[in-house]
Formats: sequence, C-alpha cells, structure tokens
Amino acid sequence: MSHYHIYGIGAALVDTEIEVSDTDLHNLSIDKGVMTLVDESRQQELIDHLSDHLVASRRASGGSAANTIIAASYFGASAFYSCKVSNDENGDFYLNDLQAAGVDYHRELQREAGVTGKCLVMITPDAERTMNTYLGISETLSVNELHPEAIASSGYVYLEGYLVSSETGRAAAIEARRQAEAAGVKTALSLSDPAMVQFFRDGLQEMLGDGVDLLFCNEGEALGFTGCSDLQSAATELQKIARTYAITLGSKGALVFDGEQHHQVAPHAVTAIDSNGAGDMFAGAFLYGISHGLDFARAGALASRAAAQVVSQFGPRLRPEQHAQLLQEFNAG
Repeated sequence: MSHYHIYGIGAALVDTEIEVSDTDLHNLSIDKGVMTLVDESRQQELIDHLSDHLVASRRASGGSAANTIIAASYFGASAFYSCKVSNDENGDFYLNDLQAAGVDYHRELQREAGVTGKCLVMITPDAERTMNTYLGISETLSVNELHPEAIASSGYVYLEGYLVSSETGRAAAIEARRQAEAAGVKTALSLSDPAMVQFFRDGLQEMLGDGVDLLFCNEGEALGFTGCSDLQSAATELQKIARTYAITLGSKGALVFDGEQHHQVAPHAVTAIDSNGAGDMFAGAFLYGISHGLDFARAGALASRAAAQVVSQFGPRLRPEQHAQLLQEFNAG
C-alpha cells in the first residue's frame, strides 16, 4: 500500500485576500479573473493603493496545489507537498500551516534567504477572484525540492499547471512526472488558469508528456487548450492527453470521464461570494474520493459539494471541521 495517497508539487504562496470593486481593478489596470505574475514593487504598489480595504484582509497559506493537497488531507488522505519557502517569517507561517493540516514536507531541506512567495487575491462583488502573484523564492522551485522516495510511495502525483511559468518549476514538474511513471505511480495535472493555457501552452504540453492519468481543468481552460468552440468537442480532444479527466463547469456542475464513460455531475445551488479556490477544492475532494474507493461519479459529487461550500464563504479553503461534516452529510445522503 502507498505511504501517501497524494504527492503534490507547486508554488508556496502566502495569500492576502481582500474585497475590491470592478472600478478598483479598472483604475489599477488589473486584468480581471486571471492570475497575473508581478514583481514585488508592483504588488506593494497595489497593496498601498488598496490599503483602506485591508481591514478585511485574511492571510493564509496558499498556492493552487497546496490548497488541493491540504483539502485532501483534511478529508482524510495522507499527503506530501513539495514547495520552496524562504527562511523568513512568511516561510515559518507557511510550513506551520502545512503541518497543522497534516501534510508532510521535505524537512531536511535547508531554507535559503529571500522572500517567500505572496499572492494578492482580489474578490469582486460577483465572487470572481483576480490574483496578482509575486512568486519570490517559489520561482526557483526546482528538481532539488523533489522527494523521490515520497513520489515512489504515493498513489498519485499531482502537478500544478502554474509551474509552467517558471523554467526550473516546469523542469521539476516534468521530472516528478517521469519519476512517478517509472515507479508506476499515477499522474494528475491541473491546467490551473486560462492565462497559463493562453501564454504557456507549449510548456503545459511538455509537462503532460505522453499524457497523464488524470487532468483537471475548467470549461474555459478546456476550450482554450484544445482550441475547440464547444465543450463536447473539447472533451473528446482531451482524451488524447489524459486517460481520465474532470472539467468543472461553475454553476453547471462538472463533467468527469472515467476512461470509459462520461458522468454529468450536478451542481449545488449556493450563493457564491468568493470563487477563489473552487477548482483547487474540487481537485482535493476528488483525489480524496478516488483514492478512498469512490468511483468517478461519486467522487465528482463529493467534489461538487465541497467546491460549492468553499465558494459560499471567503477564502480558498474550508475550516478543518467543515471537511468532516461535509463527508458525514455526503455519506449519509
């Protein structure tokens, strides 16, 4: 039996989440609804401009794959996360948060001087999330941060698509996939963001190699990556790069493919106030489900419920106790 259900690799970012208006985004020339990489001075400029909003800010450890791995861990999966933080206060905060969530990490690595990555998450009244990210030391995440023994003893290796924007990060993701394939470990990848698909498609193709066992994406990413104009055509096209997949469809639920047939996953009607982390939560709950005996349809149903719950409150994650409660209700239903 695998020592870890899931091994993840991705950026380590300390999130600051704030509420803004569309006017704020327009005035600051921020592209809405996507993740934009910025330097530290630009991020600080934005924080200064929005300083009157920061009274409601919340700090949390984040990064797309980290949110997924932490969710899976809180549901009950054993998990390991490879990332890179600096020897600063945010780095301490980040590793303590991973530990509190029961996620293992490479404890032998010496932390370097520098700045731990930071993400400014801006939420507009329509619940859309817009991110400006300063990767900091995460930009130099490399094969040195991989843990081959943990990879080889995992059920799934989960790759974050955002790594495509860093030369060393992309190389690390590719090497993690190769090690997983050599050890007979299943591979999963998230396309992460429409901007990654638009600007780094070739790099994502490199990360996919000859295809992964499981692909996560939303409808926009599926259409963008395949170049198709409708979901059905995109779904067919995705079978060339993934043996199975899950396409999230926002308020329309999700479409999952188990390698043989498609399953339409019903949405859960909620009042969305913050879409940050919805896809990450879906992936975390889904990976927990399929690594704990659920078929794709049931895992999709659990993931849909978990994503609905996370968008109905602020922040990319559920509170620890909410995972157990959600599982209890799901199993009872």
